[in-house]
Parts: sequence; structure tokens; C-alpha cells
Amino acid sequence: MFDFTGKRVLVTGAASGIGDATARQLIAAGAQVVSLDRNEPAAAVAHHRIDLADVGSIDSVVARLDGTFDALFNVAGLPGTAPAEKVMAVNVFGMRHLTEALLERLTPGGSVVVVSSTAGFGWPQRLETIKELLATDTFDEAVAWFADNPQEGNAYNFSKECATVYTMTMGVALHELGLRINAVLPGPVRTPILEDFRKSMGEDTIDGAAILLGRHAEPDEVASAILFLASPGARWINGHPLIVDGGLSGTYLTGLVPLPEI
Repeated sequence: MFDFTGKRVLVTGAASGIGDATARQLIAAGAQVVSLDRNEPAAAVAHHRIDLADVGSIDSVVARLDGTFDALFNVAGLPGTAPAEKVMAVNVFGMRHLTEALLERLTPGGSVVVVSSTAGFGWPQRLETIKELLATDTFDEAVAWFADNPQEGNAYNFSKECATVYTMTMGVALHELGLRINAVLPGPVRTPILEDFRKSMGEDTIDGAAILLGRHAEPDEVASAILFLASPGARWINGHPLIVDGGLSGTYLTGLVPLPEI
């Protein structure tokens, strides 16, 4: 379906779930996949162990990477069952730090894809707060901001609100560099951390989505959308949050089904 022959790409979270499916599809499409993960992946030509909650670990890995890359796929993430500060560090601060550290290593026409989530649907209500957080210049400043400004509700939701807004606000900036950035926003997906979401968001919310649609998404269905956003066919799509949830968000946003309390 996609042709990534000869492309060198970086995938965070390649050891499991959506990241593993993304790596496998990229390899099948001809790409050379370099994995960035805490765990060893099943599919990659090279692997670097990284802790996205540790800025020193990120900088060390970036320094060890050789050459240039055609795409960066930010798939790694923590669910809301983890401590809030860790969730924010991995899902937002580390993702942002890694992305911006690698921009000069991406080839012209290169692409960044961020895996956000439909759980971040509340970003319009917290936009000014999110913009204040994203105005911080460094990983450590962002950590300090969050410590001083704890947010109500599930930290996972807030982290994905931030990831979505980050993607949208960076579109023009990356365009000026000859690059693109987009996000995919999945609903519930059958991955190893789905049970964590049932605990942090409520069984009724997660199971209700499956009842409404008949099933949850499979990782490869989200991976296909990720590859599309990095492909030449999406060359004029930039700064866009692509919802990949089988139609679930449409029922919420139009009022057909009440918004979940997550």
C-alpha cells in the first residue's frame, strides 16, 4: 500500500502495540526502522534503549544516532495508571524534546507523526493553559510548570490534549523547515495497555466504545494511518489531528452519544 523503499525512519515505542505494528508495516514497505524504546523490539534494523521521561537519556540517544532520517514516528506513551508527572514527561515533554532535537536530522520533505488520542478531546476548553505549558523552552521548564500547575482529571487526557495542540501549532514552523508534522488520534485499541485504560478511564467508557462499534481497533489499523500521514500522498496535510476511531468521536461531537466522563 505504501512505498518507503530506502527510507530511514525512527519509531519510538516500537516494542509493542501500535509501535510494533507501525515498525512491521514500515519494514514491509521497504523502510529501515531504527527503534527507540525501553524494550527490545521484534522488528527493526537497529535499536537504542531510551527513557523518554529522562532528558539525559534522550540527549544520549540523539548523540549516538548516525546520519539523517526521513521520518520520526512518536508512538511511545504511558497510560493514566502511571504517575501523572511520568505520564506528562513521556507523552509530552520527552516527545517534544526528542522531536525538536531531531529536526535538523530530518531530510527535506521529512515527516513527524505523533500518536495522540481521542481522549484529548477537551483541548479547546484548556487551550490557553496548554499554550502556556508549550511556551516553556525546555524539558525541565515544562516539568516545573506542571508541578506548579496541576490539572484536574486524568493526566493521560491532559497529556494528549497537549500532544494534539503541539502538533497543530508546529505545522507552519515545520513547513518553513521543509518538513511536516501530523498526529493520529486513536480511540480504544487492542494493545497490551488496553486494560490500563479500562482502569483509568472506567470500564463503562472503554467497553461502551466496543459495544457501540462492535469491537476495538486493531494496532495495524492505526499504523496504516500513521504511514499514510508520512507518505507522499499526504504531502499537503500538515499540523493535522487525524481521528482514527471508527466513527466514535463523531457520535460524541455531534451529541448523538453523551461525552464520556474520563
